[in-house]
Amino acid sequence: MGCSKNLVDSEQLLLQFEAIGYQVEHNADVPNGGIVIINTCGFIGDAKEESIDTILEWSAARKKEQISKLFVMGCLSERYLKELTDEIPEVDHFYGKFNWKEVIADLGETYHNELKLERHLTTPSHYAYIKISEGCNRTCSYCAIPIITGKHQSRPMEDILEEIRLLISQGVKEFQLIAQDLSYYGKDLYHTLKLADLVEQISLIPGVEWLRLHYTYPYEFPMDILHVMRERPNVCSYLDMALQHISDNMLLKMRRKINKEQTLELLKYIRQEVPGIHLRTTLMVGHPGETEADFRELCDFVKEIRFERMGAFTYSEEEGTYAAKHYQDEIPAEVKQARLDELMLLQQGISEEINATKVGKTLKVIVDREEQDYYVGRTEFDSPEVDPEVFISKEKELKPGNFYNIEITSSEPYDLFGHIKN
Repeated sequence: MGCSKNLVDSEQLLLQFEAIGYQVEHNADVPNGGIVIINTCGFIGDAKEESIDTILEWSAARKKEQISKLFVMGCLSERYLKELTDEIPEVDHFYGKFNWKEVIADLGETYHNELKLERHLTTPSHYAYIKISEGCNRTCSYCAIPIITGKHQSRPMEDILEEIRLLISQGVKEFQLIAQDLSYYGKDLYHTLKLADLVEQISLIPGVEWLRLHYTYPYEFPMDILHVMRERPNVCSYLDMALQHISDNMLLKMRRKINKEQTLELLKYIRQEVPGIHLRTTLMVGHPGETEADFRELCDFVKEIRFERMGAFTYSEEEGTYAAKHYQDEIPAEVKQARLDELMLLQQGISEEINATKVGKTLKVIVDREEQDYYVGRTEFDSPEVDPEVFISKEKELKPGNFYNIEITSSEPYDLFGHIKN
């Protein structure tokens, strides 16, 4: 459950079980007498609720002896280990975010350390997520991630490069670099920001067709990554940077360590250094203290910057955070939702206009899957699951995992349509 960082942990565990002789099914939904492991998310209220509902559902199956054992791991159990253990006794064992390897020992088996860089992919075989660090050193008011994951811990560069080489040998062509904070990579391990060095080294590995960056932080952004992005053709002109807000009032309350002017200068510089880059951001509405004027300023910002990709969510009070301790969650839920709806409607119009400019162009597209009426793929500007897709007419047989030149013939707010270019 939860984010792609959790998915990487699950994929590593899948391979370990296969290595010791277990049959494993990812995201099974029918009790079949086996062992069930739930990898939970504990980021915001909705995610916690979904995780708890899933635990309760499988706890009922455990009580009825429809499954033999039930284990729970991940962010939710890292944060609420004692409470969950007391309240859901049907679970055989709870593990946190970082001690999930113990489940193998608790089953009387041995963890294969020689396989620590390998995993069983649950994504389509041509792309994979690469987790380059864990934890976060930022102190944003609303965020529980540092409480759950602790301080930032960069992975050694050699391990990351070796993992990518192993995945290339299995047919992976496209890589999404992920972390709570890519911007900070290397500072703890090498005493300097090393994201640009890491990305450049990855881009030089034969077989890396596309490399995409997720979850950078605007404060202390590693500017040298932009040169690599511009000069290396396999580093996608795509950057995911969660900005959260733009008004100085809110940025201060959110403890973002950056102001409006600095944010605007950063965005201008990024677009100047990497022409044609597609920016993805995430924004928050309804944080304590957000006035109607703050929200209007946020809408004006979205109109001005015209993000190619944008998501948004409403503030959710998380216990233990600075905001929960120091602010009153005073904005009514219906006001938060109305602001979210207005913001996303605004973005829909922007996305529709941006997509329309691509009609008539020929774009390099990787095909993800075949459906009844179309092949479905993505451009370099689109990350799996979160971004628009390209629907390709079935005039010719195409193979998932391959790249094709696709002429865009029409568009919708969040999708493109086209056919293979002769």
